[in-house]
Amino acid sequence: MNGPERIVVVGASLAGLRAAEALRDEGFEGDLTLIGDEPYAPYDRPPLSKAVLSGWLPTDHTVLPRARNIDARWLLGTPANGVDLRARRVELADGREVPYDRLLIATGTRARPWPQQLGGALHGVHVLRSRDDADRLRAALAAGPGRVLVIGAGFTGGEVASVCRDLGLDVTVTQRGGTPLLSALGGVIGSAVTGWYRDAGVDLRLGTTVRALEGDARGRLRRAALSDGSVVEAEVAVVAAGALANTEWLTGSGLAADDRGVVCDAACRALADDGTPVADVFVAGDVARWPHPLHPGQLLRLDHWDNAVAQARTAAHNMVHGSRAPRTHRPLPAFWSNQFGVNLKCVGLPSLADQVVVTQGSLDERRFVAAYGRRGRLVAAVAVDSPRVLDGYAALIEAGAPFPPVLNATDGPGRLDALDAAFPRPAAGGVPTPPVSSIPSAPSVLAGHE
Repeated sequence: MNGPERIVVVGASLAGLRAAEALRDEGFEGDLTLIGDEPYAPYDRPPLSKAVLSGWLPTDHTVLPRARNIDARWLLGTPANGVDLRARRVELADGREVPYDRLLIATGTRARPWPQQLGGALHGVHVLRSRDDADRLRAALAAGPGRVLVIGAGFTGGEVASVCRDLGLDVTVTQRGGTPLLSALGGVIGSAVTGWYRDAGVDLRLGTTVRALEGDARGRLRRAALSDGSVVEAEVAVVAAGALANTEWLTGSGLAADDRGVVCDAACRALADDGTPVADVFVAGDVARWPHPLHPGQLLRLDHWDNAVAQARTAAHNMVHGSRAPRTHRPLPAFWSNQFGVNLKCVGLPSLADQVVVTQGSLDERRFVAAYGRRGRLVAAVAVDSPRVLDGYAALIEAGAPFPPVLNATDGPGRLDALDAAFPRPAAGGVPTPPVSSIPSAPSVLAGHE
């Protein structure tokens, strides 16, 4: 090979930036290029649904801190349009081609849009994923709409509804399932979350979907027709209906990729359609689907901040040293949310569970810990306003501890009565959508913010 080695990172957000820093930390001294479809330097997304919408923080103050100088070429504002694995080059939407010796795919996800034929093109209909999304939605909320409609009661939907109530705005939330956070935490904990919505004054419509969004003659949102036959007057709608992986640019590339993500192995090596690793192509962050050692037979995709950082570091290590000292990506999933004055934090994968038990505190007090089990093994724990105790639960999960766990906690109930976790079955919470055809034995678990 003539000249220095070239690594290209497609995706200039959290995973892409942290991978680039880790590549330099691992000793990579060649040419490094980061490609991003947005014109902005990498920024932090969690504040968008909280501090930005509340007006406490402008979006230009969400830029991610840099751990070190990465000495990279930045190609921002132009998305990747394709990749030629044989020629080893990334094709950009503006016609440029960027050659590589090793490639990292970290293109993340985007918000699932509302169908245009059902009113998605109306002025006043929003999603929340990017800086621009947050700026537009913040301006719409600051204008003081008479009512906000939030479609979906997942994590993003709950955080948006919570901010709306903090701003004194009337808000209606529709949720297809019987409780908020049903796919993420199950019906038992979801029933407790229902109380948070009600107590905050949210008009929560459970078991209800939006049939269509309707506007006036000027194309502005005015109302929503619901599945129960009712109509909600609203000037702003926020679609919080999940995420789609940014993989369209990989169509025809030969990689195992679809709108659920790019399949890779536990070393973050991208897999081809036939299930074999592709030389020198790696995946990290929200776009990755991979097998976790604690959950054999599953492909995980985690739309979580912590996972993006950890997987970026694993991929970077293996891009530099993988042939001599490969590293497996196996950190325990973890995520958090703040809504309705409550801090919720989770370790493990609740969506895999068949049972749940409250091990500390009580649901009524809004201060509790719930443990989740699958086939007699502890797989996850959720803490509400009790985040410090989760380290102990994490150690038990990694050790494959039995369920229900024996804790003898001073604030625990006298008897641990495990309940059906009440996840929708079959659904994305437990037995999700069919896998990529090359790996028929491994279904996906999409554990994100919806």
